[in-house]
Amino acid sequence: MELTAGSHAPAFSMPATAGRTVSLEGFKGKPFVLYFYPKADTPGCTKEACAFQEALPQLGHIGIEVVGVSKDKMPALEKFAAKYNLTFPLASDEAGTVVEAFGAWVEKSMYGKKYMGIDRSTFLIDKTGTIAQVWRNVKVPGHAKAVMDAVAALA
Repeated sequence: MELTAGSHAPAFSMPATAGRTVSLEGFKGKPFVLYFYPKADTPGCTKEACAFQEALPQLGHIGIEVVGVSKDKMPALEKFAAKYNLTFPLASDEAGTVVEAFGAWVEKSMYGKKYMGIDRSTFLIDKTGTIAQVWRNVKVPGHAKAVMDAVAALA
């Protein structure tokens, strides 16, 4: 089933950087941004993470937290977070269950070869755990600003 605005967010719990655990239950009563990205420390993913880091003060001011999710192992995520001073949680979904639950595990194609990978997607989830907005096939430039605009409308 395709998740859309108005769908209830699937339950999740994942280990995250700085010894944290992130879960849908843990965000109960607080709106948050959950974004999926293919691989830590690659050019597009780095730009996206840094853009969200830059937006954190404004998002935090209106009570919105950000969580990045990939299938990377924790050591790679810790290294990525440290390298770019990313203070928001980067969660590890090694098994891919959360990525799949949110419909971000998709068939991709590069140079004519088909393979499975993470679709760069972002979900704005309201304080009741309902998806307020979905962005699929995200293009990094301007994306954090689009998310901030949507968050401002939600707040």
